[in-house]
Parts: sequence; C-alpha cells; structure tokens
Amino acid sequence: MTELTHTDSQGNARMVDVGDKAIQLRIAKATGHIVLSPETLKLISNNLLKKGDILTIAEIAGIQAAKRTAELIPLCHNITLSKVQVKANLCETGVTIESEVKCTGTTGVEMEALTAVSVGLLTIYDMCKAVDKTMEIGAIRLTSKTKTDIPT
Repeated sequence: MTELTHTDSQGNARMVDVGDKAIQLRIAKATGHIVLSPETLKLISNNLLKKGDILTIAEIAGIQAAKRTAELIPLCHNITLSKVQVKANLCETGVTIESEVKCTGTTGVEMEALTAVSVGLLTIYDMCKAVDKTMEIGAIRLTSKTKTDIPT
C-alpha cells in the first residue's frame, strides 16, 4: 500500500468506509514498557505505594481505554469488542504491559490494542510520579494482528 487510507483525493481527513468488507475474526496484540528505578520496582513488588495495587489498576485502565478508543482517536471506528486482555508484569528494568484485543467485524483492532498498552503505561507513570522522576515510557508496538474468515 502506497497511499494513506484516512485521506481523500484532495488530502482531506476521512473515516474509511468498511461497509463492504467481510466480517472476520480480528485479533491484535501489542506491548510496551516503562523503565522504573530499582526503588520504585521494590515499592511496586511489595505493594507499598499509597495509591494501591499498581499493576492491577494499570490493567483495568488499559481495558477501559481499549473500549473507548473511538472516542480518543478521531477517525477510528466504534467497534464492539469481544475480548480485551491486558497483563502488566514486573521485570528487571520496569513493567511490561501486553494486550490482546478481539472482535468480529469489518475492521481491525490494532488501535484498541495499542491504546490499551499506552494508557496502562500512563497509569503506572501517574501512580509512580511522586516517587520516581526518572521513568521512561517506550517500545510501544503492535506485535501481531490477524484476520480470519468466519465459516458460513
């Protein structure tokens, strides 16, 4: 593909018409990482931050965000999602968040998967900003997307 799909022939923004596309099972997965100080990692692993269980709250925030992607990204379609899974895991350098989003429809769920990861990471940032001034969010990317025909 060599041209943008969200602009018309005059370069104006437009929402892509997916009305003629086949209904398919669509799955997208994304990941991202936030680098945290060793002290912050220790606070999270021992659940000692005043704001609560950071990993669980980040997962819930990611789920909520995936469900509201069309409200946040202007040209995204409003999609009925059948599954949103967000998992936040501590690792040696910080927290990695992974998402999986699924729907049966005429357009993909990549933006929902990426939004889930992004908002989950932002939630961790918000909850740790009082104790860690060195945090860095990065490596947010789509790791897979599939579309499968549905037998009729």
